[in-house]
Amino acid sequence: MTWRIAAVGKPRLPYALAGVVEYERRIRRFARVDWRIIPASDARRESLGLLEASKGQFRLLLDSRGTQFTSREFATKVESWVLFPPPAVALLVGGAAGVTDEVRAQADLLWSLSRQTLPHELALLVALEQIYRAHTILAGLPYHRE
Repeated sequence: MTWRIAAVGKPRLPYALAGVVEYERRIRRFARVDWRIIPASDARRESLGLLEASKGQFRLLLDSRGTQFTSREFATKVESWVLFPPPAVALLVGGAAGVTDEVRAQADLLWSLSRQTLPHELALLVALEQIYRAHTILAGLPYHRE
């Protein structure tokens, strides 16, 4: 399986950057990861960049209006993508201004990490941790505890 991470801007907060690097490294034990960094500008340009970077792939958009999953429920989603793979699953992470309605309409799944507002750098880090957690659940590793 391939994860394409299409995100607006690189994390600048030192703790977010360190976490992103760490969880990307961990995910690579289970899946391929490639990045498309979209330059920060206005929501319209950023949104067009996200759509272009994810063309032809399953689009998983981080959006507060989306579905919230438990870690096990999300692992079940990941398992379906592993068993019946799309070319890649593109995790779309908008910038500070969010994304346009066009991106929401073209997304295959809207994923909400929380009903609270999160800075996009932190949302990216949390999403990567949950992707790693899903893979460890599927592999039967002890990382996940209930």
